[in-house]
Amino acid sequence: MDDTPSPVRRRLVEWADPAAARGEAVGRTGLEIMRAIRDGTLAPPPMARLIGFRCVVAEPGEIVMELTPREDLENTMGMVHGGTAAAMLDTAMGAALHTLLPGDKAPVTLDLTLTYLKPITMASGTIQATGKVLSQGGRTGYVAGEVRDGAGRLVVHAVGNFSVVSVG
Repeated sequence: MDDTPSPVRRRLVEWADPAAARGEAVGRTGLEIMRAIRDGTLAPPPMARLIGFRCVVAEPGEIVMELTPREDLENTMGMVHGGTAAAMLDTAMGAALHTLLPGDKAPVTLDLTLTYLKPITMASGTIQATGKVLSQGGRTGYVAGEVRDGAGRLVVHAVGNFSVVSVG
C-alpha cells in the first residue's frame, strides 16, 4: 500500500438559490439585506460561498468581510491569488454603499483600483476586507477599501466608484 499523500485535493461548495435570496430581499433596505446576510438569515451571494468569505460587520456606510486563507486560493508561488482580495474588496465596497440605499436601488461597480502592499499567504492569518463610503451622490458613490492581515497590517488598499441603479 502506498502511503504517499495524494497531490489531488477536493473542495465541495454549496450555495443557496440566488433567485430565492433575491426574492427574500425584496422590500428590504440595503442595510437590512447586509445585516441579514451577516446574521445568517439571508443567504450570501454564491461568489462569497465559492471563495469562502463572510460578512462580519454591517453598519451604515461600512462593511467588513472576513476570510481565512486556504490552500485552494493559492497561486503557484504559494501566495493567495490577488483576485481573492479583489473579489472581497469589490464585494465589501459595493455592499458598504448598498447599506445607504433604499430597497429599490443597488450598487454596480464602475471602476476599482487596488494597490497590493504585501502578499497574503496561509500564514497571514484571517484577513479582513473593509469597505467604507467616502462620498455618496444620487447616482454614484466613491468608496475606499482595505485588506488587513491577521496581525492588522495593511496588505491591500483600494478605491472605487460605484453606480447606483434601480432594481426590481
